[in-house]
Amino acid sequence: MDGKKAYLVLENGIVFEGESFGYEKEISGEVVFTTSMVGYLETLTDPRYSGQLVVQTFPLIGNYGVIEEDLENDIAFPGGYIVREWCQNPSNFRSEGDIDTFLKEKQVAGICGIDTRKLTKILREEGTLRGKICYELTQTVKFAKPSKAAIYDLKTAPITVYTKENAEYKVAALNLGAKKSFFKSFANINAEVISFGPNAKAPEILELKPDGIVITGGPGNPDDYDQVLEQVEVFMESGIPVFGIGLGHELMAMAEGAKTAKLPYGHRGSSQPVLDVEADRVLITGQNHGYYVISQTLPKTAEELYKNVNDGTCEGILYTNKPAFSIQFDPTPAAEDKPGPFFGRFAEMMKEGR
Repeated sequence: MDGKKAYLVLENGIVFEGESFGYEKEISGEVVFTTSMVGYLETLTDPRYSGQLVVQTFPLIGNYGVIEEDLENDIAFPGGYIVREWCQNPSNFRSEGDIDTFLKEKQVAGICGIDTRKLTKILREEGTLRGKICYELTQTVKFAKPSKAAIYDLKTAPITVYTKENAEYKVAALNLGAKKSFFKSFANINAEVISFGPNAKAPEILELKPDGIVITGGPGNPDDYDQVLEQVEVFMESGIPVFGIGLGHELMAMAEGAKTAKLPYGHRGSSQPVLDVEADRVLITGQNHGYYVISQTLPKTAEELYKNVNDGTCEGILYTNKPAFSIQFDPTPAAEDKPGPFFGRFAEMMKEGR
């Protein structure tokens, strides 16, 4: 591709040499990988990747172009994007552009032409590492220190209402970094959603008298969400049905006294196997998180609904003393005629709460 020479430097001293594409800037952050074969647009616009350097394990990225309708948000969240090869000439009747131009517009640094298979193996063996995309090698490479800056900042965002004509339920969402597609499912359980940013306080949400409360997924370490945790504690004691996903799942468990810990290299991608304990069957799920709830710290009133098949970590909880449940993974979208086990359970809880 004859691009400018670029380097990915890992904190363990390993250096990958490749070529620059996308927006040219030096950037450091946590290097994580995703195993999804498709969905690179959704990955780039997923708030849960905020500030990270994202590695795509699939070798060719950008072959179906850029499609505005498929974007999960208006901005791209990763600090850097690492691929084996990107496609200069996408082939898709829906395509409206190419990945290189998209990254330039969204100011995301890219590096291509490196052995992403080798890089992923290093991350699997050593755990998540910090890395830096740069254009010159010096004797000392400085890495940005991990900070709370990865928390999805919606403080200036207006309250968003996802309307549903003649809705039976009113749902309040504490949006910590959800994808747009997540909210579409609520229309299929006959609910309208009022979405608040992470700075919202429990009293203003409870004033709406919602039939249910959703705590969405989001980026970063749950320990960094002290103020949000205080609101979650109120929601858990409100008697209103609560449904948590991802980061919301972790915060709900913490509100009940459980502890969380960091995974060695996270669960990211679209093929994570999860055991449904109730039905004794395995689900193939999409996930994007770096932390988990420690099962041994759960209270007696918490029942594990789902477990990760690969490492046995907690993937879902039902609280037997209150109308609340949560999952660590992305829920299957609800269809109009089939709400599914997640949105369906939440709808049943709201129905019983009336």
